Amino acid sequence: MLCGIVDLGSNTIRLSIYHCEGKEYRLLMHKKTMAGLAGYVQDGVLSDSGILVACRTLAGYRALLDNFNVTHMHVFATASLRNIANTSEAVETIRDVTGIGVEVLSGDEEAALSFRGAVLPGGVPTGVLADIGGGSFELVGYEDMSITSACSLPIGSLSLFTRFTGELFPTSIERKEMRSFVQDALDKAGARHIQRKHLCGVGGTVRALAKLCNDVYHRDPELRVMSSQELRDLYKLLKKDGKDTLRQILRAAPDRVHTLLPGLIILNAIVKTCGVETVTASASGVREGYLMTRVLNI
Repeated sequence: MLCGIVDLGSNTIRLSIYHCEGKEYRLLMHKKTMAGLAGYVQDGVLSDSGILVACRTLAGYRALLDNFNVTHMHVFATASLRNIANTSEAVETIRDVTGIGVEVLSGDEEAALSFRGAVLPGGVPTGVLADIGGGSFELVGYEDMSITSACSLPIGSLSLFTRFTGELFPTSIERKEMRSFVQDALDKAGARHIQRKHLCGVGGTVRALAKLCNDVYHRDPELRVMSSQELRDLYKLLKKDGKDTLRQILRAAPDRVHTLLPGLIILNAIVKTCGVETVTASASGVREGYLMTRVLNI
């Protein structure tokens, strides 16, 4: 069976096509659209323009799947539709315009599915998982491959950029405001009680930071492990806000030039709060968790 899973996120809309046989699956193709839906939210409402962007992208993905004779298409949304006031209206409009149904995941569901997709397939048995998206991040503490705590906070790399930044790169005052905002949210969520040495990072922000680290430190491009000190040093580099910094980001992660520093602020706050020493950028995450749980029932 061929199956298409679409993650309708706040920053990106991603399509993954899998070949499934029994309880086994294999990724065949991946496509990403930088839709930036969080940028279309005003006063808590996703605008008609934002809904239209989602419709166009999903219709394009449906056409692509049709060309490959893939009949099974499953679409879920995270903070992009969860953290808005007009969720029902957006879902109904998408269905009316495209004929495609969208399942809106709760924060707890997203956290559990990210854990299922990123950690259970051979991950470090005890640690913390952070799924940093464009509009939210999920934090999961786990021990011996079992979840001990989980929370979802409505703060993401794109929403943080949109809320605090006036230009392409945040000023020193804006960075301070971002750090304070994220730390306050972590403290209110009781994140200090999750003390783990290893963090499994999920999402495009963490993968992009791993690429940037490899580029900065001249390492194997496929390396996915970063130390807490490297992440602190990377923040010092990115906050310089110069042409060299811009070139560095454009070389490693050009599509995240505006959200990489806000995403790093979130990750560093989590690392500091939870006492993390090493971070691994996972190649899998919520889409694989969704496929296993919702589609393959494993």
